[in-house]
Amino acid sequence: MVHDGDKLSAGAAGSREPADAGPSGRSIHKVALGAGGGTVLEFYDFSIYGYLAVVMSPLFFPFDDPVLSLLAALAVFGTAYFMRPLGSVVFGHVGDRYGRKTALVATLLCMGLASTAMGLLPTYGQAGFLAPFLLVLVRMIQGFSAGGENGGAATFVSEVAPPSRRARYGSVIGLGGNIGFASAAAMAALMTVVTTDEQMQSWGWRIPFLLSLPLTLLCLWIRRTLQDSLASVTDGAVDESPLRAVFRDERRSLLRLAGLSIAVNGTSYFGFTYLSIHLTKTDGYDTVPVYWIAVGVIALTGLLMLLTGILADRIGTRAVGCIGLVGYLILTYPAMTLLDGGLGWAALGFFLIMVNTSFLQVAVFTMAPRLFAARHRYTGVAVGYNIGVMIAGGTAPFVSVALAEGTGHALAPAFFVLGVALLGLFTMVLTPRKALVADDAYAVAPIPRARDHASCGDLLEE
Repeated sequence: MVHDGDKLSAGAAGSREPADAGPSGRSIHKVALGAGGGTVLEFYDFSIYGYLAVVMSPLFFPFDDPVLSLLAALAVFGTAYFMRPLGSVVFGHVGDRYGRKTALVATLLCMGLASTAMGLLPTYGQAGFLAPFLLVLVRMIQGFSAGGENGGAATFVSEVAPPSRRARYGSVIGLGGNIGFASAAAMAALMTVVTTDEQMQSWGWRIPFLLSLPLTLLCLWIRRTLQDSLASVTDGAVDESPLRAVFRDERRSLLRLAGLSIAVNGTSYFGFTYLSIHLTKTDGYDTVPVYWIAVGVIALTGLLMLLTGILADRIGTRAVGCIGLVGYLILTYPAMTLLDGGLGWAALGFFLIMVNTSFLQVAVFTMAPRLFAARHRYTGVAVGYNIGVMIAGGTAPFVSVALAEGTGHALAPAFFVLGVALLGLFTMVLTPRKALVADDAYAVAPIPRARDHASCGDLLEE
């Protein structure tokens, strides 16, 4: 059986990465902590607005019809997704030219300051039309920042991790994102419980945003102490634009990652955002218990990524990705039939759908950096991943609601998940071994390579 790493991709040809005296085990753990911890904060900050949109909508968009106010607030939520590709280009350029650590410190600082600013914004009653304008501006800055986070963190961790343990270290990126979303849901639920409606409208909604300031300072301190990986995997600065190089040399890798990202984000945002809407609006559950179900399921599936990372290092990242995608295809529709059977059944159905992301995210975050040569890896991963976020992540709740309303069938949103999962499975299976940069040309330290990365077809051939 031929390993994924036995050949270099066409995009990596001519840019073999020198082996170096790589970082110590302690340094690798520190990079994983810095990358994963920063991702927790980034996605807590990015998602808390969505959980508080119902509270904030009349404060910034005081229309007579509360539905119009909520739609306006949700439209602002969506503007961030259109800024993510721009952020991926800018921070990708910084990461490929000036260092992975530099870019990740910049994304964290940008997000932290924007979130703190959101907690200080005047409302419409205080500043008139200036209030929604500032809200849109701050939300766009948040989206711009998020565009450089996941791809950069995955690249950084992948470049310092031993090849035989790359998936288990890479799992902290998915774990960080999930814990960030779960923390945002928990904070929204907590503030709903400990404040009255009047207090929440007056000042309670500001607290979750203002908490990001001390957390940002802590994560910045951790990230600033990390050892960068850029010099270890490249032979010096590159004169040309990383973005130009990606579109010229690695268009296939970009399309492959975009397809995988559509699957990852379409399925995960279906769980992160739409299922809570489904449980409250369609099935009629109270908001607070639904929040806590979301917190528990998202946190648990994030923690399971630590185990699926170990599994991926044993049987291969693409095999683990196929498990997650097939799981979505088999379980999503029947699991949705459980959602209206009471809170216990709803929690089980929610979990049966979202457990598949524990496999899929680990696979994609581990594979993504190996699709691109080192000289433009940050840009390639960030741009390819955020194409999928823009197409499927931001649209998942809208398309799901539209399917349910348009068909009159409450379970119709399951077909959105089936569609993006099929695209992901098609992309995963048809990504050849030679498309992944070889381990011996990738690792920053000469570490023996374990049996790694079998495709779905390879497993059948065994």
